[in-house]
Amino acid sequence: MTIDTNKLFLIAGPCAIEGRDIAFSIADKLIGLSQKLDIPLIFKGSYRKANRTSITSFTGIGDQKALRILEEIKTHFGVPVCSDIHSDDEASWAAEVLDVIQIPAFLCRQTSLLSAAAKTGKIVNIKKGQFLSPGAMQFAAKKITDSGNDHVWLTERGTSFGHHDLVVDFRGITEMRSFGHPVIMDCTHSLQQPNQSSGVTGGKPEMIETIAKAAVAVGADGLFIETHPDPSTAKSDGANMLPIDQLEDLLVKLLRIKEAIS
Repeated sequence: MTIDTNKLFLIAGPCAIEGRDIAFSIADKLIGLSQKLDIPLIFKGSYRKANRTSITSFTGIGDQKALRILEEIKTHFGVPVCSDIHSDDEASWAAEVLDVIQIPAFLCRQTSLLSAAAKTGKIVNIKKGQFLSPGAMQFAAKKITDSGNDHVWLTERGTSFGHHDLVVDFRGITEMRSFGHPVIMDCTHSLQQPNQSSGVTGGKPEMIETIAKAAVAVGADGLFIETHPDPSTAKSDGANMLPIDQLEDLLVKLLRIKEAIS
């Protein structure tokens, strides 16, 4: 599928695929906003959450079951779909469904994983590790291009700031764009408060608008926003997700900023 990155584009959806009905409900709402506001959309939903604080945390409904839901959404709505992969062997079978293969931040330096993703020929969206400088991401991107794939996106998702917080250095968006690849701002994971004593990751969703506005103002090509009808009941990362009924108002504001700087 063709994805127009010349416009401000949006990667959005639930953190994880929790079930068919809720995934379709979220997708339907996002498609409506995409068409109404003329924002290119990639629907995102993780078929597996491999990095959780607790062994008892929700990790998914099953890889193949979740992928089939993503495939149904892709076919029904005609929208590109995105999910994370976590091991080399996942790349080939996930690519049968996915249009964008996402590399989780903690795995952004794993050479064999990046190479396996690259060899699918799909767009590879690499999330910047919380432990890396923006400049270091040129080497992650080069692993993709050196593997024969020029379809690379880079995503800023904050930098570790002490033990329980993240901070966004917006200079990094400009620096990573200089590598010649689209750069996306992850407006929700960058507001996580990881490793809380409760064993559940916290967040500051009230700051999503601030992060998104600043990212668009400094030239981000796209935005990554996890959203849910009721984040308090989400099975993963509810503490930093945007309620879906707040998304339209936010996107309207962001498009105004985009127009102002164009």
